[in-house]
Amino acid sequence: MIRVLLADDEDLMRAGLRMMLDTQPDITVVGEAADGREAVRLAAAATPDVVLMDIRMPVLDGVAATRAIAGMAVNNSPKVLVLTTFELDEYVFAAVRAGASGFLLKRSSPETLLEGIRTLAAGDALLGPSVTRRLLAEFARATPATPPPDVVHRLSRLTDREREVLLLLGRGLSNAEIATRLHVGEATVKTHVGRVLDKLGLRDRVHAAVFAFDHGLVRPGS
Repeated sequence: MIRVLLADDEDLMRAGLRMMLDTQPDITVVGEAADGREAVRLAAAATPDVVLMDIRMPVLDGVAATRAIAGMAVNNSPKVLVLTTFELDEYVFAAVRAGASGFLLKRSSPETLLEGIRTLAAGDALLGPSVTRRLLAEFARATPATPPPDVVHRLSRLTDREREVLLLLGRGLSNAEIATRLHVGEATVKTHVGRVLDKLGLRDRVHAAVFAFDHGLVRPGS
């Protein structure tokens, strides 16, 4: 059963989401929050697998709440799926940096939202390759020319193939695209991605891509 926490300051929005999720045999709503501070409290108390986070909320906004939830000192902290009205505004950039594992537009279809919840609960991230490229291009505006020493040390733990996979993640490629590029199976790519995340201490493939851009390993157009 996938445990979901709803965080949105609009009562009608939360009611609609709960009504939809309650029809799913593999999803249960474990709490509702009307502001970011309450979302953080419930994320710790109710131990959800996924938090549906409105990006703009009172008391504590969705970015700050996402940062707090992603940084919780618990095993397998909840994955945050940001719900936003605008596709790529500054709040979305900030939310991904804060630890969100994906985002969807509020106008997305119910099927898309359900698929997103299940994707995050399964341990993957929810950003399409084309969106990832656009998002990371924004992150690359002020990246260092070379990684700092601590990052170089972390990167030294990767094999040549794992480093290659990291660079391809940074370019926004999907597992299928990476498999084609490297002439290997998708299962092999998935194994490499898992090892990259483990060795670098990253939450998911989105944050692996952010890591690559943040440290100048990949630049727009490369």
